[in-house]
Amino acid sequence: MSVIAKFYARAAALNSFVCVGLDTDLAQIPARFQSSTTPQLDFNRWVIDQTAPYAAAFKINTAFYEARGSAGWVELEQTIAYLRANHPSILTICDAKRGDIGSTSAAYARAIFDHMGFDSVTLNPYLGRDALEPFLSRGDKGCILLCRTSNPGSGEFQDMPVGGMPLWLWIGEQISRTWNGRHNCMLVVGATYPKEIERVRAVVGDMPFLIPGVGAQGGDLEATVRAGLTPERQGIIINASRSIIYADDPAIAAQQLRDDIRSIITKL
Repeated sequence: MSVIAKFYARAAALNSFVCVGLDTDLAQIPARFQSSTTPQLDFNRWVIDQTAPYAAAFKINTAFYEARGSAGWVELEQTIAYLRANHPSILTICDAKRGDIGSTSAAYARAIFDHMGFDSVTLNPYLGRDALEPFLSRGDKGCILLCRTSNPGSGEFQDMPVGGMPLWLWIGEQISRTWNGRHNCMLVVGATYPKEIERVRAVVGDMPFLIPGVGAQGGDLEATVRAGLTPERQGIIINASRSIIYADDPAIAAQQLRDDIRSIITKL
């Protein structure tokens, strides 16, 4: 089963496109976890167990673990091991935004895919296809490439015109036409720009989108779902991080997001 097929199987089983982002900031987790010798791991396991009934994917942002040095990195590895052992049907995403020369990318790919066992990884396309070939060549893994990011300053470079279109749209088109030979590519497009999501969808066909920016970033969920869905009512991985994991009840927050997405789709 391909990684994309794995996601769609899970999404269909739950009728859910929710991705829970484990952006676990030690300073923000409840006090009962901070006193543990493995605070990020313990908090993550609690969140995972609460939200797994509603989650088609989990995304782990490596920055929050790297910030703690070796202890954080160990707990990141333990978190992905916990997911693989207890929830193997759920798509796992390493949010690391990697991208470097080929030999370095090859080492990154071994670390993320082979050592830690993630299903997929976010990637920066700036260095070009050859730099990312160690990732793209892995037909058994997912490559989620930055296209139109959700941050307010994204347009500083991404709006620059290339070939009669903004750079973000050109990137999406290029990846869909020439990089996706193994059908393992996906795109990052932010919920804060639903009109751009619609334009990217029009040029890339049914390629899945990882969509951050709902919840704490204030993206319009209904506009995002309408813009991102394929004609088959697929193609979206809606990520929410802080609004779920720091909620008083993460299970309720994840369930509510799933139900809100369902409600929007039923109206289409």
